[in-house]
Amino acid sequence: MVTNLPTELLRSFVAIVDSGSMLRATERVFVTQSALSLQMKRLEETVLTPLFHREGRRLVLTPAGQTLLPRAREILALNDRAVVALTGDALAGPARVGLVQDFAETLLSGVLARFAQLNPDTQLQVRVAGSPELLGLLEADRLDVVLCMGAADDPRAARVVPMVWHGESVLAENDVLPIAILESPCRFRDATLAALERDGRPYRVALETPSLSALRAAVQAGLAVTCRTALFLPERAPLASNRLPPLPEVAYVQRLNDTPHAAIAKLGQLIHAAALDL
Repeated sequence: MVTNLPTELLRSFVAIVDSGSMLRATERVFVTQSALSLQMKRLEETVLTPLFHREGRRLVLTPAGQTLLPRAREILALNDRAVVALTGDALAGPARVGLVQDFAETLLSGVLARFAQLNPDTQLQVRVAGSPELLGLLEADRLDVVLCMGAADDPRAARVVPMVWHGESVLAENDVLPIAILESPCRFRDATLAALERDGRPYRVALETPSLSALRAAVQAGLAVTCRTALFLPERAPLASNRLPPLPEVAYVQRLNDTPHAAIAKLGQLIHAAALDL
C-alpha cells in the first residue's frame, strides 16, 4: 500500500530545518510550537522512522531526515507550482512590499519567502522605512502592500498592541531619565516625549538615531530606555516601573494599493495573518 506524505507536514519539516529550531519555524508556518511538535510526530509515524535527534538544545537530522529533506523540497515545489498553474495567480512583475523595521526583522521573512516560492518569476522588492514614508509611497503607487504602525483607532488595524518601555530598571530610578529615540517622524518618539512631559518626568536624550538596530544596541548596552512594542526585544520582558508614565496603544496596519493583482491580494492576506500573531 502506497504511503501518502501530507504536504503540510513536509512544509513544517522543511521549515524546522531551514530555521534551525521549532520555535523559529513557527514564524514560517504559523502554528504553535506544540502543534508543530505534534506534526513532526505524525510525520515520523507516517514514515516509520525518526527524522530528528537532539544534540543539546539543537535539533539534528537523522540519516532518514537527511534522505527525506531534498525530496520534501521537490514535493513542495511541485505542489506550489501546480497550485499556481491551476489558479492562474502567478505574478510576473515585481512585488513591491513596504515594512517598518520592526516587522522586517521578525516573522515576515517567512511570509516573503513563501510568496517567492509561489511566484518564482517575480522580483520581490522590499522597502524598509518609517510608516509615513511607506504610506506616501503606497499613495504614489510605488508600493503594492505595506505593513506599518498606525493609530490605535485605525479601522484598517490588523492588531492593536500596547507601547511598552524597554531598558534596565536601574535607569528608571535616575532623577533624569536617559532616553533613546528614533529621528522624527516617529510615532514612538512622539509618544515617549508626550508621556514624559505630561508626567513632568525630567529626561535627557542620550541617543537619537534613524536606525532601529542602533536603538536596540543602546538599550541592550544599558545606555538608555526607549518606548516600542514587545517586538523590539522579544527575549526580554518590558521594563516595569512606577517612575515611568503609562504609554498609549499602537496598531499594526496593513494596506494594499487600490487595484492589487490577485497574487498581491494573497500576499496581503498572508501578511495580515502574520501580523495577528506578532
